Amino acid sequence: MSPTTILQRIRNLFTSDTSEHFDCIKDAFFKGTLREPVGPMSDQELARAIREFRSAPVSDWSLAKLSRRFAEASVPRDA
Repeated sequence: MSPTTILQRIRNLFTSDTSEHFDCIKDAFFKGTLREPVGPMSDQELARAIREFRSAPVSDWSLAKLSRRFAEASVPRDA
């Protein structure tokens, strides 16, 4: 799967409008200026990133959207 496809799928999970941040990442993939880190993230770095992520407040909009997605996923689809 191409990096652009991956970013598009991630974008669709979080927002329905365009995002300058995701566009910047996509452009960097195309230009070849975005590279993987030289070394993997250490356990300490990962733990710090998880703490920072979990401490960020969740918006009402995000909760409502996630709720709708769960409701849609629980509805059986005809094959």
